[in-house]
Amino acid sequence: MISTVINKGSDVRADQIIIAPVLSEKSNIARDFESKKYTFRVHADANKHEISEAVRELFGVEPVKVNTMNVPGKPKFSRGKAGSVKGTTGGWKKAIVTLAKGDSIQAIEGV
Repeated sequence: MISTVINKGSDVRADQIIIAPVLSEKSNIARDFESKKYTFRVHADANKHEISEAVRELFGVEPVKVNTMNVPGKPKFSRGKAGSVKGTTGGWKKAIVTLAKGDSIQAIEGV
């Protein structure tokens, strides 16, 4: 998780809100067909309006809809000389951005 905190009153840059695209098999299928849904890893404190503005600023396209969800961390176990250690990976926030029919994000297409 990102250590910086977004202050709602200050000017927040778009690259602080959108961290990285999620390039998985499921997100590639959603992106390639007619729905044009792009999946991004976003800052945990960002809301839908901030994500929409960041997509508009970074990629120059108009989002039709933004869905967000919190992805919980996965449990992890480690065994060593000191015994087993239980823990979890960090949780993160995911945003699925739907674009209009003719729009696309060229920076992510073909990846």
